[in-house]
Amino acid sequence: MKKPELVAPAGNLEKLKMAIDYGADAVYIGGKRWSLRARTDNFTLSEIEKATDYAHKRNRKIYIALNIFAHNKHFVGLGNYIKKLSSIGIDAYIVSDPGIISIIQKVSPEANIHLSTQVSTSNQHSAEFWGKQDIKRIVLSRELSKTEIKNIAKKTKCGIEIFIHGAMCIAHSGRCLLSSFMTGRSANLGDCAQPCRWKYFLNEETRHEEYFPVFEGERGTFIFNSKDLCLIEHIPEIFKAGIHAIKIEGRMKGLYYIACVTRVYRTAIDEYASNPSKYRFKKTWLDELEKISHRGYTTGFFLNKPSDEAQVYKSSSYIKNYEFVGIVKAVKSNIARIEVRNKICFGDELEIIGPSLENDYKEIITNMTDKDSNRLKFANHGQIVFIKTKNKLKKGNLLRRRIN
Repeated sequence: MKKPELVAPAGNLEKLKMAIDYGADAVYIGGKRWSLRARTDNFTLSEIEKATDYAHKRNRKIYIALNIFAHNKHFVGLGNYIKKLSSIGIDAYIVSDPGIISIIQKVSPEANIHLSTQVSTSNQHSAEFWGKQDIKRIVLSRELSKTEIKNIAKKTKCGIEIFIHGAMCIAHSGRCLLSSFMTGRSANLGDCAQPCRWKYFLNEETRHEEYFPVFEGERGTFIFNSKDLCLIEHIPEIFKAGIHAIKIEGRMKGLYYIACVTRVYRTAIDEYASNPSKYRFKKTWLDELEKISHRGYTTGFFLNKPSDEAQVYKSSSYIKNYEFVGIVKAVKSNIARIEVRNKICFGDELEIIGPSLENDYKEIITNMTDKDSNRLKFANHGQIVFIKTKNKLKKGNLLRRRIN
């Protein structure tokens, strides 16, 4: 069984470094154009060059998303952009549109092209077709069971990649028109307004002043929504399906999300690969994934077609039990320089996490100062503080606090 590549998202350079440091084999990112996540920071060409250098020095890979469904106007400048990316040495393009595929193959014939999940490849015949177009990897539709995935993997020469964690769209593999229709912002051009997560009510045509709420639960109606995908309990089945890569959703997500999710799947993958016969799922892995903001977890279609309740959450609020409060930027002796991301108070009990789950520990803040050694009772987002700890922190450690 081939050990699948772990592919993590990144919306900017800081997040990319975090993904790699916390265990990703490859990171997928977008440039300032042609990407389906137009409202994240995204990368300039200079930043892509820095990202590629950072990844390659650590024997990791960089994949560039050019996965919009393009109109004629979107092809202006595309060829030159691909030439520049090829000169940088990125490892693959993630593409949906056959026109963009043709431009890549013309401008950079040696390039590796991965087919985006937006294409909704859901059968072996489609996979075989794309293989004949020299596609190296297919990110399959999310609406497939493990049996279907395994059968497709057997029948195609393309590498197979699947999503294993993150937000799911209620539309078929994300090909949704709601946002375009309701707001003029196209989901298929990277600018989704997420109207599936709004609250709705009925309004009778001739009685505009009357409000008819539709109740699914105490918190309101969320009829278009889906829970978040989580396959951490199914690593053995993923290996046995012959999958080449597993992908975490979330280029719009924060640094804390990327670090936490990546390190959990890294741990599970490595433990199974090292000794499949002795592998056991650990509930602590799921507990760790519960410590990030999420909408409830589902296995999606992986086991079978989900039931009516399997993908529906009954509140627009995220489940959030922990708060990311800071990142360690440097350490000297037992004094750590912390960049504060959410308010920290003197006396807080914080969890310190790093790439290895085994090294997590708790620390009560008993000594916090500014750069001039003035004692602080609290610090807010954006401040730099210095914390003396019993255990020596490391650069890149994250600090979080349980929310009561």
